[in-house]
Amino acid sequence: MLIKMKKASDIKSSDITLESAYLDRRRFLSGAAIAGTGLAASSLLLPNRTEAATSKAAFKDLVKSKYSIKDKPTSFKSISTYNNFYEFGTDKGAPARSAKNFKTKPWKIVVEGEVGKPGTYDYDDIIKPHKLEERIYRFRCVEAWSMVIPWVGIPLGDILKRFEPTSKAKYVAFETLHDPKQMPGQRRSILDWPYREGLRIDEAMHPLAILGVGLYGREMPNQNGAPIRLVVPWKYGFKSIKSIVKIRLTDKMPDTSWNLSAPREYGFYSNVNPEVSHPRWSQSKERLIGNFLKQKTLMLNGYADEVASLYTGMDLNKNF
Repeated sequence: MLIKMKKASDIKSSDITLESAYLDRRRFLSGAAIAGTGLAASSLLLPNRTEAATSKAAFKDLVKSKYSIKDKPTSFKSISTYNNFYEFGTDKGAPARSAKNFKTKPWKIVVEGEVGKPGTYDYDDIIKPHKLEERIYRFRCVEAWSMVIPWVGIPLGDILKRFEPTSKAKYVAFETLHDPKQMPGQRRSILDWPYREGLRIDEAMHPLAILGVGLYGREMPNQNGAPIRLVVPWKYGFKSIKSIVKIRLTDKMPDTSWNLSAPREYGFYSNVNPEVSHPRWSQSKERLIGNFLKQKTLMLNGYADEVASLYTGMDLNKNF
């Protein structure tokens, strides 16, 4: 699956930071000697919870989730400064720069469609009835880079059940805020705004799917999708839609932004699959941000034991 814009003229090549350039710069700063060892590229990229000090508030009484992996998290600095959030710009560093004054309070979410309790809900009304969990998940981008992220969130299924889905609810559709005044990337026709994503209802109800509201024990940074975003760890990162303002349950497969933009390259499912190559590079390996050497990409991002049963009988090469 290829990240492709509607119009090449919409984005200057100078606006886009290549992964290789970013990593080369990090390696240079940390010293060329490290590169020859194949070790972590720089102490700047080592996990360190003290880096999590931000203007965002810390959560109290977090539950350590049984679904967490044991890998060391990527540093807060890397997670919060190397982002894909096109609403704030296409350069990896643009969201951190452009989203500083993004207003996330108050925040409302519209719930509609095949539910018994539709309505417009305040963020707190959705979040407060639930125990917040810290879940350390693998996060894999279609551009062949990855992170290990300590999310704070709530199982999506627990939240959806409160809205009482009807028997006709087969899919869940999501929309991001559309506000070009606050989100400068939306002033350009990179995509057909607002950003849209969707899941099948059984995917949404799976206990690994969460609505993320923070990372590293604190409220979600603006550039990472504040105040609330989807996190689906077995799918490529663009499925985990950010800054959600609408949830709609429906009986029809919903449109998704990248599928609308490039239907031959972006399918609805977008499961991490090392056996399906990107048109311009292999997906069989990935670079964990902070490491010099690439590592093998895991089927379904390492969550095959938990979620493979969702796709029994499906050809995951065809249904990408």
